[in-house]
This record gives sequence, C-alpha cells and structure tokens, in this order.
Amino acid sequence: MSVGERDPVTGHMTTGHEWNGIKELHTPVPKPVWFFLIAFTLFGVIWVLLMPSFPYGTGYFKGWLGVDQKQTLAERLQEGSADRAAWVARIESEDFATILKDADLMPIVRETGHTLFGDNCAACHGIGGTGNSGYPNLGAAPMLWGDDPQTIAETITVGINGDDPQTRVSQMLAFGRDQMLERPAILQLVTYVRSLSGLEERTAENAAAIDAGRELFAQNCVSCHGEDAKGQKDVGAPDLTDHFWTYGSGREAVYQSIYGGRQGHMPSWGLRLSPLDIKILTLYITDLREQRRATGGSGT
Repeated sequence: MSVGERDPVTGHMTTGHEWNGIKELHTPVPKPVWFFLIAFTLFGVIWVLLMPSFPYGTGYFKGWLGVDQKQTLAERLQEGSADRAAWVARIESEDFATILKDADLMPIVRETGHTLFGDNCAACHGIGGTGNSGYPNLGAAPMLWGDDPQTIAETITVGINGDDPQTRVSQMLAFGRDQMLERPAILQLVTYVRSLSGLEERTAENAAAIDAGRELFAQNCVSCHGEDAKGQKDVGAPDLTDHFWTYGSGREAVYQSIYGGRQGHMPSWGLRLSPLDIKILTLYITDLREQRRATGGSGT
C-alpha cells in the first residue's frame, strides 16, 4: 500500500501503516487544538516578560511590570501590624466594662478570643466552652471563684492547682478512700445531695436516707459548701443546689466524687500567655457568658 492512498470511507489520506488489515489514517490536528496551543504559548511568553520569572546569575528577571510579591507581603504585614497596634493599645488601656460595650472592639475580641480559646482552652472545655466531663461549662455554669471579669482574669492567670505560686487551690476530701465515711453513709449523702437540685424527689422510700444525709452533710460538708449548700467562692466550693455538675450528676458519679474526692487542675496561663492574651480571653469568656445568659444556657 502506498502512502498517498486515500481512505474511501473517511476521505483522509493513509500513512501507509497497516495492522491486521487496519489502516492508519493521516488526520490533521484539529484547528481548536492549534488555537489553544498558540494562545497559551503567547500567554506564557507575555507572562514571562511581564512578571518575575527565570533566574540568572545571582538575581532573576523582575519582569516589565516590576511586581514584587515579597515587598507586597511586607507592606501588607506592616499595614496589619499598624491596624493591630491600634486596637491592641485600646484593649490594653481600657477597662473591661468599657470594652464590653464597645461595638468596634468586641468583634475583634470575639474573633481573636475564639482563636486563643481554640488553641488553649477548647481541648478541655470544648470549642463552644460548653465543658466536658471533669471540665466546667464556661458559658453557663457558675464559676467557683466568681464570674466578674477581674476574677476570671485572675483565675486564668494563676490557674487552679497549677504551677503559679499564687495559684488557686481547690480540693474535695476523699471521704471514702480515706475512711472518713463508710459506704452506707456515702450512699445517704448521695441521695441527699441529689435531692438538693431536684434530681431525687423525697419519697417514702428515700426519706430516711435524705434525713440521714442532711445530718452527714452538716457534719462533713458545710464548712466548704455552706449550710445552704450553695457553695463558697472564697474556697472554690461549688453550689450543690443548681443543675451544673462538672463530673456528672448520676448516682455513680456523685458517689465517686464523695468517695474518692476531686482535685481539678487548670494550667497557670500567666506562665504561658501574655497579659494581652489573658485579657482578650477574659473578655471572650465574659461575652460568651452574657450571650448564653441572654439565650438561656443549660446545665451539664
């Protein structure tokens, strides 16, 4: 077969190659393909000439437009630093109440505080601050030492049972493990404590346990939790009459708290974070609590 043979079906010339009776056609490259090849080649040449591109010696071709991404980035970082310096100075100098009412500063506090909280606090307290088992709900639960901004800032700074010399110290005695109370007495205390928040209603079956638990509470617990069981902020003892339970409200969880005691830990963030970061975190948590209060936070 000759190269110049024309295929009778398609009308294309053949190449002269044949495999088992199948002839190879000599078909031209489609015009759209040529168009895009030429267009993108021209685009590449123009781009190389206009923009920084190939290196040579100790430098590189800077392009006819003189675009310098490094300089552009440096300028943007400088602008960002100037903007940051303005609001940083205001947060550092103004008091908590003023900042919390400032419609310009609070969006910055929420954005920056969300990042700080996610990086440092969310592992224990959850992304939304709703708490986990053993870690309190920061958005809604009463805070052991108080929830005014100054107190929150101090708690964040020194921590709880942390490494700071001024750390807050909080510990619940292990009444069972240290053999201060027998199991039957602990079970009575469990029934009474759960009844304080309405988790167990007084019935004929548990009336005796509640009465006995009340006596045991007066003998062993009021020095920290108070006679009304509403806790005492000066020692970080929680309110036992509300619906917030750091370690769980089930009978087994309450039993374990009384039997083995509790000694939670919060890092002394003043040894890790700057005063500015701690102030922003304080504002973020305070704002979070105000928002939850407005929408009605729930216990855990």
